[in-house]
Amino acid sequence: MPHLRTWSCLAIAISALLLPGAARAQWEPESPPAPTDYGVPSEAAPAEQAAPAEDPAYLPPPPTEAQDAPLTPPPPDSSSLRTVPQPPLTENGAAPAALRPPPPPESRGPLLDGRPRQGPFLSGPGSLTFLMHHALLGAAGGLFTQGFANDFSFDRGSREAMLAGTLIGAGLGFGAAAWWQFNNWVDRPMAYFGIPHSLVGGMFLGGFMHLLSDDRDVLAWSSFVGAELGAWLTATVGGGQMPLNHGLMVTSGAGWGLAYSALLLAIVHFSGTDVRGKTWTNTLLIAPGIGAGALALATMQYNPTAGQILRADLFGGGVGAVVLLVSGLVLGGFDQPTPYVLSFLGSVGAITTVSLLWEESVDRTAITSSSRKKPYKNVWW
Repeated sequence: MPHLRTWSCLAIAISALLLPGAARAQWEPESPPAPTDYGVPSEAAPAEQAAPAEDPAYLPPPPTEAQDAPLTPPPPDSSSLRTVPQPPLTENGAAPAALRPPPPPESRGPLLDGRPRQGPFLSGPGSLTFLMHHALLGAAGGLFTQGFANDFSFDRGSREAMLAGTLIGAGLGFGAAAWWQFNNWVDRPMAYFGIPHSLVGGMFLGGFMHLLSDDRDVLAWSSFVGAELGAWLTATVGGGQMPLNHGLMVTSGAGWGLAYSALLLAIVHFSGTDVRGKTWTNTLLIAPGIGAGALALATMQYNPTAGQILRADLFGGGVGAVVLLVSGLVLGGFDQPTPYVLSFLGSVGAITTVSLLWEESVDRTAITSSSRKKPYKNVWW
């Protein structure tokens, strides 16, 4: 029992020592947390400022800066996120002249077909050539029609008829051309190509009428009418602004019609079939008109450049002439069809080759193997 009493006293003493401290820790009020400075003045600031400044133990708190406080970013502006391309500026701050829009064209005087009137007759740079062509064509038509009608006699009546025909034809040609060019723009290609086209038209209609009649008056009038038709078809169908390449194409068609018809007649003639003189004449007169008409229709679909047409003409004519000369010399004469056949085939092959396989025909955009485009394109359309 004395041991039990001893342990009980010891437990009571330990409890007496521990319980007051635990109770004191349980009921002690919690101290408020220290104020955090985020740039907003706290309530303890007036108390700290109220402390006497003369107290040597007083240390003022460090000054707070508003820049240290976290700031809320402003909402993004949708317009500021877009970038507008600006032209590069020069040293003085102005845009370069290459990037400035071109000034609007100045219209000087009245317009004709969308272009300002110019030239000696205020109708384009080809007006003078156009007027002179039609005036001389009318004069030639009046002279030859009246001359063939009077057998080119030098009596007074024949001379009066030829003089009257020349003057009347020139006046009518000049008047019609002056009226047309005053109401339509006349450029140089149309004025220049109208001259060979009128010749081709006169040859075609004269040769065609020669198939039907041998009368000189009929042939003279048909040739004159054909020449006028060729000139006026060039002016009306081709237009005053006819492109240069179209005029070259039609004229080249007339030349190749004449050359190939002569080669074909030579092949037939030297193959054993006699070709009469009238057949030669009519064929050589009609063939240029057929060639010119065919290529005039072709201009509605094909549009080669002037360089391509001239290159085809030079290569075709040069190769054909060289092959004809060499083959005739090698074979011992031109009284056989072989030189003409070789010349015909060589000319056609040269024209086809330079027209389709020349360097300008290469499509430089189709250089990858994965592309489905062909490495060459046909430049004629």
